[in-house]
Amino acid sequence: MSKVLALFSELLAWLHGSRVSRDAEILFLRQQLLVLRRSAPARLRLRSTDRLIFVWLYRLFPSLLDAAVIFKPETLVRWHRGGFGLFWRWKSRRRPGRPAVPAGVRGLVRQMSRENPLWGAPRIHGELLKLGIQIAQSSVAKYMERRRGPRSQGWKTFLRNHAPHIGAIDLFVVPTIGFKLLFGLVILRLGRRHLVWTNVAANPTAEWIAQQITEAFPWDQAPRYLIRDRDSSCGMVVTQRLRAMGIRDRPTAPRSPWQNGHVERLIGSSRGTARPVVSVH
Repeated sequence: MSKVLALFSELLAWLHGSRVSRDAEILFLRQQLLVLRRSAPARLRLRSTDRLIFVWLYRLFPSLLDAAVIFKPETLVRWHRGGFGLFWRWKSRRRPGRPAVPAGVRGLVRQMSRENPLWGAPRIHGELLKLGIQIAQSSVAKYMERRRGPRSQGWKTFLRNHAPHIGAIDLFVVPTIGFKLLFGLVILRLGRRHLVWTNVAANPTAEWIAQQITEAFPWDQAPRYLIRDRDSSCGMVVTQRLRAMGIRDRPTAPRSPWQNGHVERLIGSSRGTARPVVSVH
């Protein structure tokens, strides 16, 4: 390091000197290099410090590559590339972080996910904690078995298996003879396509919809599931009322009216046969 600092100080002093003296010094140094090259052995032994100095000067002044005498220019470029590789190898070295998951735990996670297709990462993580295995839930999700098919039943399978215990609800627009719009509400049971409840309101709110659900399903006749769309009128009040009645909320996917096809077909049939409603104020 002291040699590098001395060379740096000499370089600054040389840059501040006159141009004539610098040219003379360059010629004098080149003549000495020629003499040393004639008397030097066939293969020079350079230290790591010497190589570092040459590479550093080459980085500052790439034109110095043509002035190489004691070694070939390709050798200096090879030194520079080697130093570049060493630097990035040091920078990308493995640093201490999260400990690696043992192979036995990884195999246990894959086995549990393979033998229990309906279990997700939270369930497997909880079971491992019960066994005394400390592992993060993100690591469980990383080492779970990857499945090609769907993890659970599809929507059509859900409707076919639970049709007697499913209710469906939806809103539709009813035009009046006075060129105004009313909103109709339909509640249907999918088991026998039975129309359970219908009502009309000018401004349906979440409280009004929750009241209609309560009136449509007595406490002993409430379905197990209720299908609805993602309308903003079905707010927190509706979900809380469904939870209080023991009904599991099943909203459809965005822009997927086919998932509530029974009610959509009933609304379409009523629109084709209905007449304009006379609004009474």
